[in-house]
Amino acid sequence: FPPQTVTENFAKVIHGLNANQLTDQVIQRSKRMILDTLGVGLLGTSTEVCHKVAQYSKIYSSDLSSTIWGHLDFRLPPLYAAFVNGVAVHSMDFDDTWHPATHPSGAVLPSVIALSEAFPQKKKISGLDLLLAFNVGVEVQGRLLHFSREARNIPKRY
Repeated sequence: FPPQTVTENFAKVIHGLNANQLTDQVIQRSKRMILDTLGVGLLGTSTEVCHKVAQYSKIYSSDLSSTIWGHLDFRLPPLYAAFVNGVAVHSMDFDDTWHPATHPSGAVLPSVIALSEAFPQKKKISGLDLLLAFNVGVEVQGRLLHFSREARNIPKRY
């Protein structure tokens, strides 16, 4: 076999993760991160920028839909629901962060929730599967950030 590329190795690691690998500590921290992100996102739904992206996104429709946080009667295609909810989280800028500077939950959680809502009723995912997807998303973001030359320069720029 030829040597694996970084991308192949990365994909293999991510694909091999399963819910059994989530430790109690990871589950508890994930729940805390999710709760914090939902709180910040709900507060963020009242911001002007969130209202603007929500109004813009109303032009899109799909057979699949996901909720806009705090507005159970407002649904959008999963891509745009994730976008609006992500903007809501980031508009407050109180969401979690790590070094080098990034906000992992604000990018990952809106996407995971929007996709999970779009699954057909007979294929709904479990809470543990949602936690796994959340952690895989955070892991992917962290590894991409770690490999980024741009991220290495962030501390020097401030």
